[in-house]
Amino acid sequence: MKAHLCWLLAATLLGACGGADETALPSAGSDAAVLEEALRETGGGGTGWREGFVQLTTGVRMHYVEQGRQDGPVLVLLHGYTDSFHSFDLDSALLPSRYHVYALDLRGHGDSSRPTCCYSQSNLAADVVAFLNSRGVSQAVLVGHSMGSFIAQQVALESPQRVRGLVLVGSAPTANNAVIRELKATVDTLQDPIDPAFVRDFQASTFYRPIPPAFLDTAVSESLKVPARVWKAALAGLAAENHASQLWRIQAPVLVVGGDRDGIFSVGEQRALAHALPNARLALYADTGHAPHVELPQRFVNDVVAFLQGPCALP
Repeated sequence: MKAHLCWLLAATLLGACGGADETALPSAGSDAAVLEEALRETGGGGTGWREGFVQLTTGVRMHYVEQGRQDGPVLVLLHGYTDSFHSFDLDSALLPSRYHVYALDLRGHGDSSRPTCCYSQSNLAADVVAFLNSRGVSQAVLVGHSMGSFIAQQVALESPQRVRGLVLVGSAPTANNAVIRELKATVDTLQDPIDPAFVRDFQASTFYRPIPPAFLDTAVSESLKVPARVWKAALAGLAAENHASQLWRIQAPVLVVGGDRDGIFSVGEQRALAHALPNARLALYADTGHAPHVELPQRFVNDVVAFLQGPCALP
């Protein structure tokens, strides 16, 4: 099973699709120095964050962290499947302090509560809106990776007035593709306690470039917090939606960030997402996998800041 999973997630699915405004970024090294420096800045585990919990009106007790200027423009970071706020540890030290940045542990993940039901994209999007309400935030830029990117899309579709802009990382119009369906067949067999070797293979297979061992260790530890029932329910909820026919409704500016070696969502799927959004640009990173924000954090943060200062026009 482990060997199959590694092949499944590491395989490069290349496709072609007509384009929105696309920037093809050149190949670079592993950016090891930047990665290691980012880990040092966060103490190897995001220690630059301020930590909190909030009881949401949706019933979820949400764990979150924040940093930056309290009265600054708000960014909300949404992690991927079985991850946590630690997914953004390499980026946090690089983000300018003028932004008020929140990173959430979505329901069932990290240190947030794990309700017995309700892991649809709409449920998770409702949690995000409830969190904004709890913090008195009227509008934010949502930065979502993988599962988090689909939740960000869902918020923009259901509560467009709350979204100033979107940064969609490792994303597509729908998560329901052949790779996810095969992954779901494996996940549906999981039982507690989940094998740590399986989790390590799952996490490692999403990266194309080398990443710091300490970051991978944290990612594995965070995924091991997630019980088998949430692995199953969250993936089922993720695969159940297809936003393709609704993306035209998202009028907010969007930055789509992807890797040309993403083994989950092909280049064709990433281009289809950017093409379907009325006000989107695709930044495609060469020789990069499913997590550009982890593999090339400095480049990613530079692109996000340029987006915030340009198309998104945050004050």
